[in-house]
Amino acid sequence: MATVTAFIRTSKKTDRANVRFRLRDGRETQLFYKSPLEVNPTVWDAKKQEIKAKIVYDTAKRAEFNQNVANYKKLLLDVYRSMPLNEPITTDKFKIEVDKTLHPEKYDLSLTPQTFFEVWNEFLKTKKLAESRKRAFMVIKRALKRFELYEKIRGEFELTLDGITANTLQKFEEFLVNEHKIFERYPKIYEAVPETRTPKPRGQNTINGIFVKFRTFYIWAVDNGKTTNNPFRKYRVEESVYGTPYYISVDERNALYNADFSHNPQLATQRDIFVFQCLIGCRVGDLLLMTKANVINGAIEYVARKTKNGNPITVRVPLNSIAKEILERYKDYEGRGLLPFITSQRYNDYIKDMFEAAGITRIITWLNPTTREPEQRPINEVASSHLARRCFVGNLYRQVKDPNLVGALSGHKYGSKAFARYREIDENMKAELVKMLEQ
Repeated sequence: MATVTAFIRTSKKTDRANVRFRLRDGRETQLFYKSPLEVNPTVWDAKKQEIKAKIVYDTAKRAEFNQNVANYKKLLLDVYRSMPLNEPITTDKFKIEVDKTLHPEKYDLSLTPQTFFEVWNEFLKTKKLAESRKRAFMVIKRALKRFELYEKIRGEFELTLDGITANTLQKFEEFLVNEHKIFERYPKIYEAVPETRTPKPRGQNTINGIFVKFRTFYIWAVDNGKTTNNPFRKYRVEESVYGTPYYISVDERNALYNADFSHNPQLATQRDIFVFQCLIGCRVGDLLLMTKANVINGAIEYVARKTKNGNPITVRVPLNSIAKEILERYKDYEGRGLLPFITSQRYNDYIKDMFEAAGITRIITWLNPTTREPEQRPINEVASSHLARRCFVGNLYRQVKDPNLVGALSGHKYGSKAFARYREIDENMKAELVKMLEQ
């Protein structure tokens, strides 16, 4: 006989947890469903599967919540009993049938089935995504369209939600790896689906990022009843590989700030902005959005854009004397932003120029993103806006070795893997350790 139990998964990092349900029918069948019902883990009675009776709690709200849990149990049993027994029932199929019962308006069979790219457009409209993430998904959409056109040249082919398999994903990956060569052979594909830039060789980390986003789309499509097919169940997305972070020291940052760029006022301005970014540690996307309203009681305060649609993190960074000096220098700037920022690409070009002009050209070990092989390069040749964030994080981490404390200032999420790369022992510390062998 089928039974349904309710449970939650607790975490020390949250005071809200979704109520989940497990349906069992003998030893063979076990199905799961995550409901939108939320409860504070401290008031949940795991044994009785409801809000605890012997605690101070609003009586009406407790009764309503417990009834909703009971209603979900009945609904899940009813849906399960209505499903045909002549084919295996998976959790994904079960979720879709539950969704059909709760939201029948989404499953009007009289409508023409959506194409793959129509579903992709719906995903972009309904999924909560930052604008930068939406743009990234649009880039992937265009790459998929070009992939479809390329495959059509080689034979009959169409991308469909139900038809994409692990083998299709493998072919798409090969297309992404070789697209810069395909562009030369089939220019008409790029006339039909253009990009702002000519395709360049992609590194494996870039391709991994594309497939992580593609997987997010498929999870959404399955969860919203668009398909029961998820090709990523049989396709492994590689782990991205990163080198040890390189960053400029406080002395180098100060040398850059004190360099005489009077011959090039625009370079001097972008240098000031870069140094300011080094002092507050934000991502360049967050820097672009800052206005004078973000300066509050001697500190910069902002919501890290990368977290806005998840668990928003409000970051507050006290301003030191140099940061205040820079803001004072541009107090009469009348533009929309906090500082006279140019475009992101030109900013990166200026950073390389300012490093060279200031003589910051030491050799660093750089992991080539395309070949994934370490190379020795002058730091000015590979410098970019993200180096400012690494300057902030790296120099603070050298002092305190506490990722949570540094993360509170940089906007990194609790437990961020990024800090694992900052645990490389400092070169001075290595030298001191080796000297101990002389005693």
